[in-house]
Amino acid sequence: MSGEENEDDAQNKIGLGIAVGAGIGVALGVATDNLAVWTAAGIGFGVALGTAWSQAETE
Repeated sequence: MSGEENEDDAQNKIGLGIAVGAGIGVALGVATDNLAVWTAAGIGFGVALGTAWSQAETE
């Protein structure tokens, strides 16, 4: 892969991680009636998850 394609792929994985984390966070927030906290926590978890996914492929 070229450098630009690899960078785009990494951004896609981070975006996917954010979407997954936000979805889980919203679900937990609705279940616990604390939407703001769980949405923020889910997005933070999603960024970490997406970064891990993008780093795992480069190794």
